[in-house]
Amino acid sequence: MGPLTTHSADHPSTSDQTTGRRSDLEIRPPALEDGAAMWRIARDTGTLDLNTSYAYLLMAHDFGATSRLALSDGAPVGFVLGYRRPSAPETLFVWQIGVDSSQRGKGVAGQLLDDLLAGLPEVTALETTITEDNTASQRLFASFAQRHGAREDVRELITEGHFPDPGHGAELLHVIGPLRRET
Repeated sequence: MGPLTTHSADHPSTSDQTTGRRSDLEIRPPALEDGAAMWRIARDTGTLDLNTSYAYLLMAHDFGATSRLALSDGAPVGFVLGYRRPSAPETLFVWQIGVDSSQRGKGVAGQLLDDLLAGLPEVTALETTITEDNTASQRLFASFAQRHGAREDVRELITEGHFPDPGHGAELLHVIGPLRRET
């Protein structure tokens, strides 16, 4: 997944203190037209593994139902890209999550994940990969697991040796589940 450049704490002036949800954000599935903005957000973090703009356009087009875009005053400020694993369709794999620098520390990443899960009632587990040095992502997903009453198991998946480019840290697989649903 690469480094995450956000924190999961909510900003008190813009969040509902009972739910932790920010009332000033619109969260919706992305469309093809949103791919360029997601690419720019990923690029501007300076820490995410930046993929080709074509990948963001295709993810928005083909996987919009399993992804989300956050907007503030109509402008894109964050995204989460995911897909249901073909061999385990009840599992959502979160490929990448990015938040604009103007929104960091305001709970955008956590709200994106919660909104995505709410829209996928058939999903019972979430997976993602995180490098060992990425404590922000580790905290984000540990908090997500706690909010949803789930266990988080971490195991090796992609080692440094799997990557053709030097210097990429190993990606550890985080498996979160079973996910508790609100009733």
